[in-house]
Amino acid sequence: MFDVLVYLYENYWRPDACPDPQQLQRKLSAVGFESDEIQEALRWLEGLASSAESCAGSAAAGSIRVYSDSERELLGDESIGFICFLESAGVLPAPMREMVIDRATAVGSGPMELEDLKIIVLMVFWSLGEEPDALILDELFVAAEDRLIH
Repeated sequence: MFDVLVYLYENYWRPDACPDPQQLQRKLSAVGFESDEIQEALRWLEGLASSAESCAGSAAAGSIRVYSDSERELLGDESIGFICFLESAGVLPAPMREMVIDRATAVGSGPMELEDLKIIVLMVFWSLGEEPDALILDELFVAAEDRLIH
């Protein structure tokens, strides 16, 4: 599923730039994605769209997030730490944080790999038509072992 999401992120500027679901399914299949992987990604994207709609206009600035035991189990400490990092850096406001958590828990297996969580964060920005700043994009795309320290 995550490979399909990355493909969509790289090939479409915004969700509304994607073709209708049936045409998108055919296109993804022609590119070489498996049918079950496509279906899972499309269902996940429907949930993302729904989450984006409920996020619009919600304000929870300055809120403190307490993770439930099931969320901690599904997300894992590394992913929760990354979400906290993005929040403290001021790039992931509370409504977007909730979208990330919602979509991460929708995947349903844990603990979540940090690379998968980073894709979810990108897709949340994508779904809202926002581009993360360059430093955050670097954090989301470049593996820590590949970073050059100056």
